[in-house]
Amino acid sequence: MLMAVVRDVSLSIADCELTHLARMPVDVERARAQHGAYVRCLEKLGCAIHRLPVKDALPDAVFVEDTAVVLDEAAVIARPGAPSRRAEVPSVERALESRRKLLRIEPPDTLDGGDVLTIGRTLYVGLTRRTGPGAVAQMERMLRPFNYKVQGVEVSGCLHLKSAASFIGDHRVLCNPAWVDRGIFKGMDIIETDPSESHAANGLLVGETLLYPETFPKTLERIRARGIRVLTVDLSELAKAEGAVTCCSLIIKLSQ
Repeated sequence: MLMAVVRDVSLSIADCELTHLARMPVDVERARAQHGAYVRCLEKLGCAIHRLPVKDALPDAVFVEDTAVVLDEAAVIARPGAPSRRAEVPSVERALESRRKLLRIEPPDTLDGGDVLTIGRTLYVGLTRRTGPGAVAQMERMLRPFNYKVQGVEVSGCLHLKSAASFIGDHRVLCNPAWVDRGIFKGMDIIETDPSESHAANGLLVGETLLYPETFPKTLERIRARGIRVLTVDLSELAKAEGAVTCCSLIIKLSQ
């Protein structure tokens, strides 16, 4: 059984942190409607929903993925690279403390969960403005007892590693090779995003179904051509805040 930890869109989302996009007006009601449809998709895919309290004073709080990395054996509590986002962490920590052993990234290092791509026993960690090599070293030490390999990955041109690459099941990685070296994912079947859709590499695998933005039709065609089951959702309003489908939830495997 799966549980999805989510949080509704903050009233202040228009004041979100931005790294690679120009600031645009965000329609809060439309963003909330899109997020509601996203949550219903997670329910349709079999997730029990755990709703965190809304944090209207924290613009980026809907993007819960950045606050933690949840594995079967433990959860790594992140220390977000943007100081304004660190107040989001305690409520997520409380939601996880009864379900996982908690490990924490300690100062001065920083880690955003959106920079961590887990494939089997390997954690690829993007080296970005939000996540540094010190956090990679901390994760390597704390996860060594659980037999995980942690590998730092150079990323350019985008906010997080998961903006550039996503695991989409069956040894397949969806990748924008302009932002991350596809050679990092040795032995994997690489599906490249269409060159005209640079932000199309973010997809959320839930069970055997890929939850994917409907706004990238050319890349979507490539994915479906491989026989991958896809459920599409519109998060175009949240995309203005550099959000995507993985950003808006933490997917947790529950014991049967």
